[in-house]
Amino acid sequence: MATLYLVRHGQASFAAENYDRLSELGRRQSVWLGEYFAERGIVFARAVCGTLERQRQTARDILDAMGSTLTAAEHPGWNEYSGDALYKAYLGDKWADARAKGDVRAVYRTIKAALAAWAEGTLQGPLPETWQGFGGRIAAAMKSACADLPDDANVLAATSGGAIGRGIADLLQAPAQTAIELNLQFRNSGFCEVFFSPRSMRLVSFNCVPHLERSDRREAITYS
Repeated sequence: MATLYLVRHGQASFAAENYDRLSELGRRQSVWLGEYFAERGIVFARAVCGTLERQRQTARDILDAMGSTLTAAEHPGWNEYSGDALYKAYLGDKWADARAKGDVRAVYRTIKAALAAWAEGTLQGPLPETWQGFGGRIAAAMKSACADLPDDANVLAATSGGAIGRGIADLLQAPAQTAIELNLQFRNSGFCEVFFSPRSMRLVSFNCVPHLERSDRREAITYS
């Protein structure tokens, strides 16, 4: 079966001045995933990623660790929603102070509430896209990545947790709350397998981290 591997980027630099780059651990997570794919004998016919640096770095590290000559094609359709825009719209003038505190649990609670309001259409303020628009571009990116390939092809897509959560929830025809829960539980460098054909897509696995499930890497399982 043709398979789309939806991969969340490695750990980013939470609370740093520039979140949009992989931490040292995030780079290792991505390399370990590439090594895992190589050990399984997986060969990618196509690789894609978003235009965010953490997504590009993840794709490069995976492919380099596999010894692949592919270069991931960058497309903004794979980008994450704007967390800063949602955060600011939800908290108003208090958003900058809240983000500066670097409280992971507080950020988690706030972004979850902001996502719910966004999906319900009640979030006020200038936003770069609607919830419906976000879902539409993820669906289009998934369809494009899988187009015109043989029925045994493998495709790598390095993206983000929100994009994966929305894409999978829509495949399952699940409500917005499911997309939000899938988003916030997705692990860094985790992946989903989606079987695809010209007629359909079917989820096979979700949030897999076999490259981290060993005794010396348990502490490398992260969510940020």
